[in-house]
Amino acid sequence: MTERIAKLCGALSRARVFADIGCDHGYCTKYMLDNGLCERAYISDISAESLKKAETLLREEIAAGRCIPVVADGLDGIREPCDLVLIAGMGGEEIVHILSRVSLPGRFVLQPMKNCEKVRAFLLERGAHIELDITFSEGETRKKFYDLIAGRGSGGDFYTARQLLYGRDNLSGKSEAFVQKLLGEREKLRERSERPLGPEGRKKISEQLKETEEIICEITGTL
Repeated sequence: MTERIAKLCGALSRARVFADIGCDHGYCTKYMLDNGLCERAYISDISAESLKKAETLLREEIAAGRCIPVVADGLDGIREPCDLVLIAGMGGEEIVHILSRVSLPGRFVLQPMKNCEKVRAFLLERGAHIELDITFSEGETRKKFYDLIAGRGSGGDFYTARQLLYGRDNLSGKSEAFVQKLLGEREKLRERSERPLGPEGRKKISEQLKETEEIICEITGTL
């Protein structure tokens, strides 16, 4: 199990019906079923060929009727309410597209690869309550950074404009990985600022660098 998959599994909670959308190899569904965290699970992918990987891993659970494979776009084709939905490894706009066509599930765990701010804004507009919103990392020498957003489909919530962009828990200092990511971005911005740039380009880099340094200072107390 990779660090990324372990982090996703750690965010999952007990549910009656669990759905893993874009399930890849099906490791998270395997975790849910092996640990008795759900009665029934759906694995879904828009590609029948891609779904075969998870079907192979979960063949015993499928044979026992505990896991149902569905070739569909998102939650289409799942004909019962799901208490917990996992959507990981997709772009934020695709996640919004999937969730906009259904009622929000009781609980959700989302791992957008980009456009996280669009996912946060959509969830808040739909009345969701975000309980976890962090950046985490995978790897040692060459770190990859991911965002994880989890919560409930109801209850309501409020984010500031900056929290929408960066994640509320990140800005409150709950993610060391987020600070590491910012430090890396700061170095890249500093390098770019030393290159020949036009007035508009230099202004944009300067603004981005200033905001990045402000956030680092707010979280860590130092530059």
